[in-house]
Parts: sequence; structure tokens; C-alpha cells
Amino acid sequence: MLVTGSKLLGYAVLSLHVGGEIARTVEPIIDPEGLKILGYTLDGPLIRGEVGDILDISSVREFAPQGMIVDSVDEFVNREDVVRMDKVMALNFGLVGLKVVTEGDENLGKVSDYTVDTESFMIYQLIVRRPTLKSLVDPELTINRSQIVEVDDYKVVVKNEKKNVSVEERAKDFKPNFVNPFAEPQFSQIRSRNPDESEVQ
Repeated sequence: MLVTGSKLLGYAVLSLHVGGEIARTVEPIIDPEGLKILGYTLDGPLIRGEVGDILDISSVREFAPQGMIVDSVDEFVNREDVVRMDKVMALNFGLVGLKVVTEGDENLGKVSDYTVDTESFMIYQLIVRRPTLKSLVDPELTINRSQIVEVDDYKVVVKNEKKNVSVEERAKDFKPNFVNPFAEPQFSQIRSRNPDESEVQ
């Protein structure tokens, strides 16, 4: 399922152990090499204590409209505890705001958001805000990850083929299709079969 990255900022982290919120996400930790979210920095009352301040995305059990569900606060880590996370954070990489250009150096705009696959946490699409003049025709472009050629600290380079860069709608708010332990019970009415109905032979 796809969801825009901006929707996951300030997102609640819920603990099965305490049955409620224990933190909120602050910033994603994005590996620029594979364009994958490895985790999120966190904020909250517990974070200022002795627990870690990073949520490793592999610790998330489920996603719900109310938040990301983990077992307990013990899942939080410090960047020094995870070598790969520490190396990526040292890059200080940010995707939003990067310039997007084609291989022919045509300016397509700047990354304003992106969509994330909530199962793999791979960044699936870039949402690009067009330059002022071009925005009169196409306010936004959505670029699939398969069209990305190169990423560095300043820009994203995509393939030249214009047919592969299309205008699409932003990803809608995701609706999980799993049982949420934090949701209130809901009951659906079951229609009983009319006793007069007979089987068709």
C-alpha cells in the first residue's frame, strides 16, 4: 500500500505493552543508495529519558490509522547501536527539496513529497513540484523509482523519456486491511436468508 511520506511525519508510535502512544516520528532516515526508509527519529516524554531516540522500521509490527505499532519502548535504539543506521544518518541526506533534472539537464522541478510502500518502506514515487512557468500546465509530476538514474546531495537525475514521467494524483490516505488492536470493536449486521427462498437446482 502506498502513502505519502509527509503523512508519516508526526505519526504516533503505539506500544502493545502499554496499550497506547509512546512517541511520535520526527524525520525519516532515508538510505540514498536504495531510496529506502530505514527508520525514524522520535520525540516524546519517554525519549528524553534513557531509551533510544530512533525507531528501526524493522521493529514495526503493524500500521494503523492511529499509528505505527511496536511491542514496547524497548524497540527504540540509538544511532550508535545500529552501524548501518549510523552511517546513513552521518550523510544527513534529505529527499524533499532536491532538484529533479533529466539526463539532458532539463529542470523538472523540486521534490515536494514522495510515496512509500508501507510493506517494504521503499520510496516508490517522487512527487515533483514544477517550476513556476511549467506549473501553469502541470502543477506536479509523479516519477516512478524505476526512472531514477542517480541521486546525490543536490539533485535527482531521471531518464529523458518524457513518456515515462507522468502527472498523477497524490497517493490517497492509506486504509489498512488488518485487524487493529487499538480500534474500538465494530459489529456488522448479518442478513439472514429469507426462509421462503429455495435453492435453484
